[in-house]
Amino acid sequence: MSERELLVDASGAGQRADLFVGHALGLSRARLKELFESGKVRIDGRRARKGDRVAAGQRVSVPIEEAPLAPVPEPAAELRVLWSDDWLVFVDKPAGAPSHPLRPGELGTVANALSARYPECALASEDPREGGLCHRLDSETSGVLLAARRREAWQAVRAAFSARKVDKRYWALCTGPIAGEGEIDLPLRHARSDRVEPAPAGGAGTREALSSFKVLSRKGEHALVEVRIVTGVMHQVRAHLSAIGAPIVGDELYGGRPAPELGRVFLHARALELAHPVTGQTVRVESPLPQQLRSELERLGLAAATPPSP
Repeated sequence: MSERELLVDASGAGQRADLFVGHALGLSRARLKELFESGKVRIDGRRARKGDRVAAGQRVSVPIEEAPLAPVPEPAAELRVLWSDDWLVFVDKPAGAPSHPLRPGELGTVANALSARYPECALASEDPREGGLCHRLDSETSGVLLAARRREAWQAVRAAFSARKVDKRYWALCTGPIAGEGEIDLPLRHARSDRVEPAPAGGAGTREALSSFKVLSRKGEHALVEVRIVTGVMHQVRAHLSAIGAPIVGDELYGGRPAPELGRVFLHARALELAHPVTGQTVRVESPLPQQLRSELERLGLAAATPPSP
C-alpha cells in the first residue's frame, strides 16, 4: 500500500472530494466509502470528508494498492503513433481501449502500450501508470491522445490544458434538430460517478463548461458535427449535445439513439493543436475517422459532404 497525491487544478475545483477522487482514480463507490469513512483520505494533510469541496491548488492524498506497470501484448500492434519527437508523442486511441489503468494490474490500456514502446513516458507523469498521458479520453471515444516523454514537457502541457491553450476538436454524429453552428455555455456537475448533468451556475459542485459547434454535413435527422471544447469537463461533448436536443448516436447514457450495428458511441477526437512546450511552434495533429465510423457515414449518405477539419 502506498499513497497517491492528487493536485486539484482549475478543472477540478468545486467538486465534492469523493467525486474528485473517484473520477481521478476510477474507484468504485464502495471503495470510496471505505476510504473516506476510515479517514484515510486527506486534503492538505487534514482528514477529508466525502462532502468536502476541493479547491484549486489543494493536494488530496489517497492510499492505493501499487501495481506493476504491465505492457499489453504486442504493443506495436496496439499503438498507432500519429506524430512524435523527443518531447511529445501523439497516438491514435482506438475505441474500447481505456486511456490508462483504473484497477491494479489492468491490461490493454493506451498507457500500458505507451510505456512498453517508450519507457521514458512512465517517468514523465507523476503516476507512472498514466504512461505520460497529458489528458484522457472516454473508453468508447477514439482519436488523438497526447503523452509526454519528459517530466518538464508533461508539466508544461498539463498547464496548457488548464489554461485553455489547447485546441480540442471532436466529430460526433447526432440526431435531432441542431442549428448550423453555435455556442453552448452550460455549466455541468456530476450526477453520479459515471455521468454529468446541467446545473445552475454557482451551484454546489458546478463546473464551467464551454463548447462551440459547427455542422459539417447533414441528411434527414442525422448531422455530422464538429465540436470544439474550451473547457475540459468529463463527458462535456456528450452532455452538451444532449442538452441542446441533439444527442450522439450510440450514446444511450445521454439519450442517444441505440446503434447496435455500430457497437460504440459515434464520438471521435479529431484534432489537437497547441504550442510545443520546448520550441513554441504550433503543433496540430489530426486523426482520420476509423473505418467503422466512415462506413456508418457512407450508409447514411453523409460521407461525400464531409470536409476536412478547418
